[in-house]
Amino acid sequence: MKPFIFILFVLLVVSCKNSPNKKNQTEEVKTYLVEKETAEGVALFDGETLGGWEVTNFGTQGPVKVSAGTIILNYGDGCTGVTYTNDFPTVNYQLSLEAKRVSGNDFFCGITFPVDTTFCSFIVGGWGGPVVGLSTIDGKDASENETQIMMSFEKDKWYKIRLQVSDKKIMAWIDEKNVLDFETADHKISIRPEVSLSCPLGIATWNTTGVLRNIRMKKL
Repeated sequence: MKPFIFILFVLLVVSCKNSPNKKNQTEEVKTYLVEKETAEGVALFDGETLGGWEVTNFGTQGPVKVSAGTIILNYGDGCTGVTYTNDFPTVNYQLSLEAKRVSGNDFFCGITFPVDTTFCSFIVGGWGGPVVGLSTIDGKDASENETQIMMSFEKDKWYKIRLQVSDKKIMAWIDEKNVLDFETADHKISIRPEVSLSCPLGIATWNTTGVLRNIRMKKL
């Protein structure tokens, strides 16, 4: 056998032997991705359209558009947001997303969400930029009640936000930092009238351009 032909024969044998391994590795990767997706919950935003969402008709909203896998809530004269139109649990769930402030100095992510038979809002970056907390608790806004904390947010930086609602607590994390651990018993939970159109689930900004991506829900 000529050397050149012999070398081709050896390479062919090695390739045939390795092919099943490569196939198995590909299947393992696919399985891992499916398991990871399941563990993180169900995607509520497909990254391409507003399917399952509608632009909230606040009357003050700026333009809303989908671009490059994100929802852009452009600066308006008050609230700009989107409201989820499909079924959503009222308790024992987790909502996670990434958000960033592009322009403006107020909240770039205000999540209005169900808490059993009522609703509440989790405000990120409100009241001039630094306030994080729930609105409203016992009739008091996030800037006044016990859930308030102060944080600094950089413009054009993504923040990972995770919100959990159980029958006893509302909890939240920003970039894995636990910023909220609130026991709901013996408290009146409600929302400000400005975001009533965000119910049962909506995300809004205030005089600010905010961008959202990777919106997911997981039942607890």
